[in-house]
Amino acid sequence: MSEALRIDDGELPTTAGVRPPRSRLLTTGRFVPAAIIRAWWDLEVHGAELVPETGPVVMAANHVGWLDGPLLAICAPRPVHALTKQEMFQGALGRFLRATGQIELDRFHVDVSAIRVAVRTLQEGHVVGVFPEGRRGPGDMASPRAGAAYLALVTGAPVVPVAFLGTRLPGGSDGSVPPRGSRLAMTFGEPVDLGSLPWPRTQQDLSDAAATVTDAILRTIRTAERETGMTLPGPLGPKREKKKSA
Repeated sequence: MSEALRIDDGELPTTAGVRPPRSRLLTTGRFVPAAIIRAWWDLEVHGAELVPETGPVVMAANHVGWLDGPLLAICAPRPVHALTKQEMFQGALGRFLRATGQIELDRFHVDVSAIRVAVRTLQEGHVVGVFPEGRRGPGDMASPRAGAAYLALVTGAPVVPVAFLGTRLPGGSDGSVPPRGSRLAMTFGEPVDLGSLPWPRTQQDLSDAAATVTDAILRTIRTAERETGMTLPGPLGPKREKKKSA
């Protein structure tokens, strides 16, 4: 669901006049879809007590399957406004994503609008979700980006690392979901406080902060694997070709 935030570091974009995403439906209406998810899959949530109960938080997660975004937004201890690729904001799904306060993101250009909305969301004391890998894959954080670290540095929000296991079966394709009854695990790690670093920030500052976030996610993955006995699914499988109609 949520994708990586690409940024060019510089002075904090103004949030004057920026409306935060909708939060009412996400806050009050997520209990029904959460119940449906738990009825369909065997979802385990570990480390929920580590998530700050109030104030701004950046959640930074590995990304292995399609379910990661919905689980983060709906089943985390607090409602999450996830940075979500703009390709998903089409038709009924797009209307649903906007109504539930997800943040539209252009993955292929520096999206100042998404940055402003995410910063404003944090300034309002809410939670923003970022998948630093930028796309679904092995989930091993081999190629992370700096979006979560950037948001934390410019707002002072703590980063809560998140690990997903079981949301894609080994060899599963990009958009696949595990069958009903499958065991899923969402694990939260110790918050990372990067502090607030005013502009000008150097690229080294950002790289160091991003490395700290990556290390925290990797530690959380290792903890999740130990506690659950589950493992990462490995590389994506081939895409399924659509059957041609006769």
